[in-house]
Formats: sequence, C-alpha cells, structure tokens
Amino acid sequence: MHVIATAGHVDHGKSTLVRALTGTDPDRLAEEKERGLTIDLGFAFTTLSSGRKVSFIDVPGHIRFIKNMLAGVGAVDACIFVVAATEGWKPQSEEHLRILQLLGISHGVIALTQIGLVDDELAELAHMDVEEKTEGSFLEGAPVVAVDSLDGTGIDELREALDALTEAAPTATNTKRPRLWIDRSFAATGAGSVVTGTLTGGRLRVDDELVLVPGENRARIRAIQTQGEPRTKIDPGHRVALNLANVDHEVLGRGVALISSDQWHRTTKFDADISVLANLDHEVSRRGAFSLYIGSGEWPVNIRVLGPNRLAPGSEGQVRVFLPEELPLLPGDRFILRESGRDETIGGGQVLDVDPVVKASEAQPDLSVDRVVAERGWIKADELERLTGVAAQPVLGDWVAPSSVVADTEKKVRSLIDHAGPMGLDVALLDEIERLVVVNLDGIDVLEGRARPLDQDDVFVNHPLIDQLEANPFSPAQPDGLSSDEIRGLIQRGTVIQNDGVLFAASAIDSAATVVAQLLGEKPDGVTVAEIRDALGTTRKFALPICAVLDSTGVTRRREDLRIAGPRLPTI
Repeated sequence: MHVIATAGHVDHGKSTLVRALTGTDPDRLAEEKERGLTIDLGFAFTTLSSGRKVSFIDVPGHIRFIKNMLAGVGAVDACIFVVAATEGWKPQSEEHLRILQLLGISHGVIALTQIGLVDDELAELAHMDVEEKTEGSFLEGAPVVAVDSLDGTGIDELREALDALTEAAPTATNTKRPRLWIDRSFAATGAGSVVTGTLTGGRLRVDDELVLVPGENRARIRAIQTQGEPRTKIDPGHRVALNLANVDHEVLGRGVALISSDQWHRTTKFDADISVLANLDHEVSRRGAFSLYIGSGEWPVNIRVLGPNRLAPGSEGQVRVFLPEELPLLPGDRFILRESGRDETIGGGQVLDVDPVVKASEAQPDLSVDRVVAERGWIKADELERLTGVAAQPVLGDWVAPSSVVADTEKKVRSLIDHAGPMGLDVALLDEIERLVVVNLDGIDVLEGRARPLDQDDVFVNHPLIDQLEANPFSPAQPDGLSSDEIRGLIQRGTVIQNDGVLFAASAIDSAATVVAQLLGEKPDGVTVAEIRDALGTTRKFALPICAVLDSTGVTRRREDLRIAGPRLPTI
C-alpha cells in the first residue's frame, strides 16, 4: 500500500478530487461541509487498476490550518499536487511545495483541477505556469493531468498516473520497530478508543502492548482495521485504525506516538541539519518562538545553531533542538520548523543525532553510525540500535566500540597486569568492559579471579600458608605478615576457607565434615557444638566458625542448639 497526500492552495478542489477518485468525502466535520473548506485532515482509499491499494490524506489548504496540513504529510510516500486552472499558482501552493520538499518527499503527480471552467488557452497557460513554478523541485517533470472532478474529465487518466506513481514511489520497509503517530482519535460507540495513523517501521498484531509517548501510558490493541477491513496483523506502510484497550481516551491526542517500549530512545534534545527557506527576509538564530512539526505533532521548541550564530535565508546548516517532552525519534526523521511570532515557515530538515553527547560548540553531527560509536567509545549494541536504527555486530560481549578504543583498553589492562606483581591482577577491580577484555587477551591466564601472564609462576600453588594451616587443622595458627591480597587470592582459589575472621585449610573443613557425619550416624537427632568441638579436639573459638561453614555449605543444618544432617552431609 502507498499513502498519498494532497497538497495545494485553499479552494483548488483537493477534497472534491479525492471524492472523485475514491467515492468517499474526506470532509468529515460538519463545519467543513457548511463552509466548503477543509479544516482538518480527511482520509479515503481506493484500489487502482493494477490492483495496488492507495490511501489518501486530504490536507487543508488554508494558511490558518497549516499545522493540520503538517500533521498529515509526515509519513506519506508521494503527493497529488493540486492547482486550479481557474486561479493558477497561489501563495499556499508555494508553501505546500516547499514543505513537501523539506520533508523529503520525492514523488508526485500534478492535478490541474477545475479544467471545465476555463478555455483551452487558459488551460495551456495554467499548465505552463505550473511547469515553471515546479522547476528545480521534486515535481519538475512530473505528469500534469487536467481534470474536472465534477464531470469526471481526466479522472481515469489521473488514476493511470497514480498507478505509475505508486510503482516508482518507495515502499515502507520493515525494520521490526513499529511506530505510529496518532493523527486522529475518537471514541467509537460500543468499541471504546480508536486511533488512526500511518504505520511505519514494523508490524503490529492484535493483543500487542504499546506505549504512548510522550508519557508512560500503555494500551493493548483490541482490533485492527485498514481500508475498512479487519486484520489480525498489519505491516508498515498502511493507513491503520487501532481499537485500543486499557487506556483513557483523553491521552490519545494528535502527536502522540505508539511504540514498543524497549525499541526506541526517547529524547528531549536532538541535532539536525536544516535548510532555511530562501524567501525569508531575516536570518535565523536562537532567538524566536519556534514550533517544530514532526510525526503528527506540533511542539514549542528552542533551537541553537551549531557553528555560526545565525543562518542566512537560503542557506543550509545544523541546529540543536530542545523539546519540552520526550519523543521517540530516529536519525532520518524529517521535520518542519516554523516561527510562531511571524507565522511563517522557517525551513526543515532531518534528524541526525537523537542523543547528542558532544557540546553544541563542538558538535559535528551526521548520519554516520561510526560517529555515534566514536563519541561514546563503548556502547551496548541494543542501545546503539535505539539511537541509530542500525543493528551493529558487537565486538566484545554485547558491546560495540571502534577498533582503536578496543586496542587502547587492551593496552590498559595489560599494563595493569604487568604492574600487579606475582599474585596477578584481581579481576574484581576491573570494570565490566575490562573484565570482558582480560579473558580474551592472548598470553594471559585468568584463574580464580586473578589474571597473570601465562609464563608467570602461580604463587598460590603450594603456598606455605596451606601447610601452616594443615599442621593443626582444627586449631590452626593464624598467619602473620601476609597481605590481604594474598589471603583473598587463596580464598578465591578455594584452598583456604575464611569464616568470622578465622582461616582454615579447605582440607580441614572436608575432614571436619567427615567427623560430623560420623557423629550424626551415632546421634541422628542432632549434635551440639560442644560435641563437635570435643570430637575435633579444638576450642569453641574454632568450633563455631567450622560449624558456620558446614551450615552454609549444606553439610549440616541448624535446629535450635543442635546440628542435624544437611543435604550435602558426606556418606560414611
């Protein structure tokens, strides 16, 4: 399916043309019908002779409703640009063309309407005028079809032109990251809340849970319709009506986006390129009351020009945009910027960076994923995809980093190992990334939480402390003069056990478990600490920590003042 917007000056017959193409009157408001003037967005659909289905978004042409026009053209594939042969090119014709160009729309067909009200000479002049006005734009060379929507003249030819247009226009891609900007919401009798919009990015299914942004409200899809047909699932590129459950209708306003919760970065600040319209009579700076039109919403924003302080009319530059609320944006999203005080369109462009980390005076944003990675050094692959829409292959674990940053981290870790001394480097002192790096370093052995070169002797093998502790296993002499790093290393190896500040050889605990098992064989209802102490030939000072270790390892269990058999009691 393709979504096509109408565009053009007020009263040039956009809605009448859509009705002639589809049989549906897109003017849905009573005031619109009363005044004969499109105020808000209208929607209709048809099937072309090729079998391709087309949805139309009919936008208002009057300057007072420009924000409604902007809400409708944010996610369209192409346009029908409408110019009345009776009036020719008008001011809103020019502004609509500029807006479409700024939004990156690159395919269209021109409908020269009301052709039955002019003679052949005026029709030819109108045709020539349109061709002249569209020179240098995406509509240069586009087919111009003369139509009369009331008597049907040219409608078949326009449908053929639309068939050719939809064959050439780009189709929506499925990146498995659905997003739907709400452009209309209402409460349907017996059904509850319904929203409409153009689905982009990914598929939606009945019963999917979505998040409403701005905000944290959630909703479940109860039903899906497109072109009046119920669906259980819908792919991107379609005009969609969603019946939502578990949500208050009051939060479903135009400009709200429906997304899957973990797939999008929500931002209040982004960097973008911008093309300033040449017909402005002033420069653009941070001063001014600006309105941003993105998705289907309108947002008051502040801007800062990146680089020079001002942008001249007709120039291109970059800006940092500050939003009042979080929005789920992505590089490549198009926008329009208007100045509220002057009530004029300033320009438009595309989002480059949805989470700028470089200060504005030094930022040089572009669409490069490598730049995003380089500015951060290390970044999780899923976060990078949220920021760029690109799924990158992690270089280590689930992290992405430039090769130079990986090399620097490896060099740092090697240096730490080289200076760690004979006991090796305690890996617990490293951060998450360094711990991933150290286990992948050539020539480095990581054993029991210690990293050392493979050719370095292991000081914890046959350590003299073990012999000292084993000399009197149940009443061992405690070490004097050993560093805490040495003791910690032996504990990490499991050759030394520590409890309540007392050290034992691991073999002593194993022997104690055997002794306790023998005691419990004689007294299965339980033994006291005193009985264990006497059987081991030690004192209460050592018997208590031994019992605590046996309890903690499941050899025994404590029941009041007795120790009973645990699940790991040795079998005698």
